[in-house]
Amino acid sequence: MNPDPNDARPRDAGEGSVPPKGVDRRRALGIIAGGVTAGVQALGACTPLSTATEEDREVKVLAWQEYIKGNYRTMTEEERAATIARLERLAKVKRGEKVTMRSTGAQPGVVFGYAFNISKCKGFRNCIHACINENNLDRKAATQYIRIFEMEDGVIDLGDGDATYEHEVPAEGHFYMGTQCFQCADPPCVKVCPVGATWQEPDGITVIDYDWCIGCRYCMAACPYWARRFNWSAPEVPAAEVNPNQHYLSNRARKKGVVEKCTFCLHRSRQGRLPACVEACPTGARVFGNLLDPDSEIRWVLENKRIFRLKEDLNTEPRFWYFTD
Repeated sequence: MNPDPNDARPRDAGEGSVPPKGVDRRRALGIIAGGVTAGVQALGACTPLSTATEEDREVKVLAWQEYIKGNYRTMTEEERAATIARLERLAKVKRGEKVTMRSTGAQPGVVFGYAFNISKCKGFRNCIHACINENNLDRKAATQYIRIFEMEDGVIDLGDGDATYEHEVPAEGHFYMGTQCFQCADPPCVKVCPVGATWQEPDGITVIDYDWCIGCRYCMAACPYWARRFNWSAPEVPAAEVNPNQHYLSNRARKKGVVEKCTFCLHRSRQGRLPACVEACPTGARVFGNLLDPDSEIRWVLENKRIFRLKEDLNTEPRFWYFTD
């Protein structure tokens, strides 16, 4: 299969390179944590800021407080509420965006799963455009979480598929397969992260703390499904196109030098809504739901259709199945 277009740029010793050994982010934060108060005071007293506007000073103090915070998993509910309030305020004063951010946790008795009906997909790519808009993906780099591969009938190897077709669809003698993060039950990407920036939530969704990611890209190398994207530059989304309905672990603003990925739109799914790609599909090729609910559509598909998963031999147990009518 062709390399991920989102990771195809030249790699140098600057952007995204593996950090030198010595003091990593955890240790560095531990060293400076005791000086938080002094640091904030210093920010307010230093010469460059003394001549800055009140708004500029607020941005720098908020940004400093965000930088020295801990990993999302170790935060108390009060600390999570505080960081969300800071991020909402930063979006307002720094970018002029009014966003509503949540930290909704996984609901008990829920494990999300996904199924893709190859018979119904016609290659329209409505899902891709919906995902881009919903998840505030970088417009300049044309970042995509979802790819639709056009495959010749009788071929099942994605390496022989074309995800860049520009002709009218569906094409005769072809079928279509979509890929994205498969939310593995045993995700190899989690195991290789050196700083614990990515983990699996109780509802089966693997997430990333974007503020804890150090950009080493080990997770990208470990993922067998090419599901992760690295930001070589700061993502750009026109202010008028920003989706203000956000979640700390999902579609909030990301930055240069970190990895991101599909989260099954957990800012929607944890509110009882379908992921944007499912809702946008005009042919009903996408099925999403709670694997623990015996009456859910996803369970019916798994129990009544002939299904398969990609690279099952790797034992990652992806919670993403393919089936046909």
